[in-house]
Amino acid sequence: MSSPVETSKGISFACANFLSTTIAMGTSKYQPNEKTVIGIYAAVLAAQGLINTFGVHLLKYINNISIWWHALGTTALVIAVLAKAKTHQPAKFVFTQFYDGTGGWADRAGHGYVICIGILLAQYTLTGFDASAHMTEETTNAATAGSWGILMSIGVSAVLGWFLILGLLFSIQDYDATIGSSTGQPVAQIIIDAVGDRAAIALMVIIVVAMFFCGTFSITSNSRMMYAFSRDGALPGSTFFHKVDVKRKSPIRTVWLACVLSFILALPSLGSSVAFAAATSIATIGLYISYGIPILLRVIGRDRFKKGPWHLGAFSIPISVTAVIWIGTISILFILPQVNPVTKQTLNYSIVAVGIVMVYAMGLWLLSARKWFEGPRRQIQLQELGIDVMEPGAVERAEAEGRIKALEKETTT
Repeated sequence: MSSPVETSKGISFACANFLSTTIAMGTSKYQPNEKTVIGIYAAVLAAQGLINTFGVHLLKYINNISIWWHALGTTALVIAVLAKAKTHQPAKFVFTQFYDGTGGWADRAGHGYVICIGILLAQYTLTGFDASAHMTEETTNAATAGSWGILMSIGVSAVLGWFLILGLLFSIQDYDATIGSSTGQPVAQIIIDAVGDRAAIALMVIIVVAMFFCGTFSITSNSRMMYAFSRDGALPGSTFFHKVDVKRKSPIRTVWLACVLSFILALPSLGSSVAFAAATSIATIGLYISYGIPILLRVIGRDRFKKGPWHLGAFSIPISVTAVIWIGTISILFILPQVNPVTKQTLNYSIVAVGIVMVYAMGLWLLSARKWFEGPRRQIQLQELGIDVMEPGAVERAEAEGRIKALEKETTT
């Protein structure tokens, strides 16, 4: 559960950083620092929490706006930057230029090492697609809609992301000045150099709003995941958090739990220059391990696996094996040192954090949870029984009527 929260933190913290930079571009009176960014970050999380509390009925409309904002905003930004840039980098620079920003790992371990650890941010941008699964309890035809949501989110993110990064790279005016930008944001410097200060603010607003939308729906997804965990008795304080607000039909308590945890996880950034990179590593490793476990079980138990209405057919096993190998590879790569020389300030602590979580989870399972945890409720089967899992008290009434016990008995025989 910590990795999705880390993802929310990463998105909203980046939003706060870009918003801070945008404000600084608009007025010389504001000088951003770690404390002001944390303050902006708290305000961003509060706004996202309020939307998920009082604007639940508006989320579907906000989601539609977000889709078009990302698509049209990305296109407008790339066209504007490419059109206004005085010069453009050659294709050789964009596709073959190598830069070692690690402080010397290319000399110590070779270019391959830098390339491998440089995959981190690219891999991080392709996380969070599990949000489609977290939201299936509020989705019609969840068995297929959730799968298509995952596939579409990856495909659209890959295409738009590739389009965006190519536009920015071709528009770099001075590489060294971009990397050492006084704004602290190389992307912002590329935009400023291309379109000028005032127009750059407008384009930065497009980015900030897009990040805000992403963070808002990441909180939505996390709150539903936490609610599901608490409903199944797998979250500390499950009795308290397993509540759906009667008026808004939304798990308000887990909404604010997600916001509070996201804020707490950002506090280390006040004291460490590599805290964000470490948090990104933790989120990426944790999420992909959680993706990899069911895929691995699918491969191992393929003879007993019952296919749903959406599947990959003959390609299922080859793709699953490839995915497991890739997840195992990046899980090793992302715990390696990212900055040279390695000191207590630059050490990649992600292995420590991931290790603590795994030891805690395994220890809790062996000592206690295996004696009482019955596994997750099967939401699709519950819906087939006519139980609306998001209706306040619906699951409890079904339990009292014995309908859920009959379902569990049926699925274990």
